[in-house]
Amino acid sequence: MSAVSLRDVTPADVPAVLDFVRMLAAYERQPERFTAKPAAMHDALFGPAPLSRGMLAWQGARPVGLVLWHTTFSPFSATPGYWVANIVVAEDCRGQGIGRAFFGELARRLVAEGGSAIGWGVKRWNAPSIGFYQSLGAEGDPGISERMSLGGAALARLAETA
Repeated sequence: MSAVSLRDVTPADVPAVLDFVRMLAAYERQPERFTAKPAAMHDALFGPAPLSRGMLAWQGARPVGLVLWHTTFSPFSATPGYWVANIVVAEDCRGQGIGRAFFGELARRLVAEGGSAIGWGVKRWNAPSIGFYQSLGAEGDPGISERMSLGGAALARLAETA
């Protein structure tokens, strides 16, 4: 393995970001959910009110991993946290410590900000990722029975009735 470096994404990285998100959608068996366009991703990361932050892992000139996250807030502790929206490592680079490097850097940043926790979701069938997360010391949240989302037609219907 050649040395891996991490750096925050730049506007020039948007095509690589989209490639990794597309790769993750396929891995998670839902490629049809990938609809992101370059302009929308650019605005989400670099617009006047960014919605997300991102970091790429590099081996030389090749991007080999991506993590996207945003800041959350815990009213219980009145502290910030991070929600990892996506983390993906190129298939031929898994097991080389890239995921651990991403989470280590996120932990370092969050602790420096006075934060309290990093959260994310993982598919129940994704045993390799669950094992990796547990190796970091992560635990499932027994207080959450299901992670919920409201989108698509259901979101539109609710918006119409509000």
